[in-house]
Amino acid sequence: MSSIQHFKQTDITIANPIFSSTRTIIETAFYGNNVTTVSSLSEAYQLAQNSQDVVVTDLPVRHAEELGLPTDTKVLVSNDGEIVGRTAAARRIIGHSDIDQAYYDKILREAVFQIGAKECYKGSVFVGLDQEFSMQSHLMLPKKYAANLYTYLLNFQMAQESVSFYPNSEAIPEGDIYLLADPDWKHPDFPNGLVVVDSRHNCTAVLGLRYFGELKKATLTLAWATAHRNGFIACHGGMKQYCTANRNYTMAAFGLSGSGKSTITLAKHQNKYDIKVLHDDAFVISKEKGSTTALEPSYFDKTQDYTSSSEELSYVVTAQNVGITLNENGNKVLVTEDIRNGNGRSIKSRFATENRVDHLDEKIDGIFWIMKDDSLPPVMKVNDPCLAAVFGVTLATKRSTAENIVNAKADQLVIEPFANPFRSFPLAEDYQDFLELFQKKQTDCYMLNTGVFEGNDVTPQHTLSSIEKIVENTAEFKTFGPLKALSYLPIDGHVPPFEDANYIQKLIERFETRLSFIQRRKTINDGYDRLPNETEKQLIILLEELAAYKETLSN
Repeated sequence: MSSIQHFKQTDITIANPIFSSTRTIIETAFYGNNVTTVSSLSEAYQLAQNSQDVVVTDLPVRHAEELGLPTDTKVLVSNDGEIVGRTAAARRIIGHSDIDQAYYDKILREAVFQIGAKECYKGSVFVGLDQEFSMQSHLMLPKKYAANLYTYLLNFQMAQESVSFYPNSEAIPEGDIYLLADPDWKHPDFPNGLVVVDSRHNCTAVLGLRYFGELKKATLTLAWATAHRNGFIACHGGMKQYCTANRNYTMAAFGLSGSGKSTITLAKHQNKYDIKVLHDDAFVISKEKGSTTALEPSYFDKTQDYTSSSEELSYVVTAQNVGITLNENGNKVLVTEDIRNGNGRSIKSRFATENRVDHLDEKIDGIFWIMKDDSLPPVMKVNDPCLAAVFGVTLATKRSTAENIVNAKADQLVIEPFANPFRSFPLAEDYQDFLELFQKKQTDCYMLNTGVFEGNDVTPQHTLSSIEKIVENTAEFKTFGPLKALSYLPIDGHVPPFEDANYIQKLIERFETRLSFIQRRKTINDGYDRLPNETEKQLIILLEELAAYKETLSN
């Protein structure tokens, strides 16, 4: 599929659903005399390289020519300042009952007027790497932020004639994405910045925010919404396929940044298997075919776990919010491991993973919800399709340094449905999509706790070795105490103490939290995210079974 950039003159009318006031305000800015088009990665590199706030390291970029860059390209570093993560509090979704579109249009008109006095660059990319799903996106920002434009063009597939899948794609009645950014914008009513999202009309303005992740996730928000409207399931997760002697096993892991999503997706398992990696962050699933398509070629990877001499850093093309020092040869190199600040990031090229693929025809064998809920053992299986979708809706996790958290604690347990805080359509529709995946495609469902269980850390080795057993079909699950719809994989040091009434009470409280979350959706935002009654019933059944079992422990 492909989106629309050029319109027949007769189709440019108020009756055309592609247009809106918000979209027209934003798109118009792209055609001003102050805007210069950047048409190649090499040009974008030169512009970023010469930006005043950029550090040109002495680290060479591997596979530069294959990426469309000069052979002598070096890793570029840009740092943001105080804020080094996404600011969810800045987001405003046009279409929500508490959002006055006319009010935000007025703010956008003034913001566009102000950016019209600045020299700007614009560039275009494809979001979606197969003709089954792809659309075009356009970014415009002030020239002083050329590093963010360069990183954006690297993160996605730069739009160019050599990309064959896009012109061969079937056109759909959706407009291209337009993304306007002005990091220097200020407004007294929005001290944390402002991100106005009109997902129905594929446009966003990112104002007063420098962090590159805002541009990436704003684009994905619109692409996921478009995918959702056109027969796909929007996925904030990682996907890989294991090729063993006996079978191929395709899995998807859903979790917030810092939960272990990338660790699981990119793990090589001591090269025991041939592994195909689709992506570690963003993809879509065809509801009709069960096939999957990656949305990005590159990886926006945390640098926290890499030392300065790590082989993984050899695939970095740009880095954000990391330090620089001189090595023994006097060369400028990266200071990683989050020494400078939390959430150091890099753009790593697709060459960081062997056997990287952009599309998989095979259906998904297993969905893994990644939790940080210490009431759950490291690995569980959900044996009922409806309950599997319910646990996706009530995915319990913790925030990380990837987010600029306003008026909340980073370490508190939160529920983030399907690990996707970038949804811009009703939650019930996501629930229905995943429910059908479990029912019709017979996809298995697992829950992974990658945090702490009963005071003991769950290590990556616990998680990865358990996944290997599932892939090899040797995992032996046991019924989860009194709950027959759930089972767990016994792991030394992490066996649930079902005889302990305090543990059962903790489970009850955590399931009550999930139930309360679902019940509150009935009234929050005028019931925009109200869920079917069956979701409540599933949790009530579990709570009744736990309560009855706890009674037997006290007798």
